[in-house]
Amino acid sequence: MPVTTLKEQLRADLTAAMKARDELVKSTLRMTLAAIGVAEVAGTQARQLDDAEVMKIITKEAKKRAESAEAFTAGGREELAAQERAEGEVLARYLPAQLSDAELSELASAAVAEHAAQTGEQPGPRQMGQVMKRVSTAVAGRAEGGRVAAAVKALLLP
Repeated sequence: MPVTTLKEQLRADLTAAMKARDELVKSTLRMTLAAIGVAEVAGTQARQLDDAEVMKIITKEAKKRAESAEAFTAGGREELAAQERAEGEVLARYLPAQLSDAELSELASAAVAEHAAQTGEQPGPRQMGQVMKRVSTAVAGRAEGGRVAAAVKALLLP
C-alpha cells in the first residue's frame, strides 16, 4: 500500500524504527508526531493537517534542534549538542533540499524584476513586503525566512 501523506510516511517510518530498535529515529519521530497532533487539536476545532502544514511543523522542529545544539555547544555540553544535531538530521530527511545562496539570490532578483514590471515602480525599500511575499511563495520552505529577507534586502536597499 503506497503512503499518501507525509504524516502517514512519518508513522510508517516510526513503525520501521521501532522494529529496527532505532532509538534515535523512534524518539525523534514520536516527538514530531506529537507536535503534529497538538497542532491538529489546537484552535476551536480538531482538523487534519495537509502536507504543507505538516512540513511547516517538521521545519519548526528541525529549527528547534539546530538552536538547541548551538545553545548546548555554547554551554560546553557537546554530548547533548551531538544528540540534537542527530535528531535534526533525522528530520532533515523529510524536508525539501535547501536552496544555495546563488539560487536564492536568483529567485529574489526574478521577484524584484517581476514586481517592478507589474507595478512600474522603481525597486526600493518600500517594496520589501510585496517582494518578500513573492519570493517566499517561490521558495516554499526550501530556505529559512531570515535568509530570504537578507537576499531581498541586498537587492532593495542601496
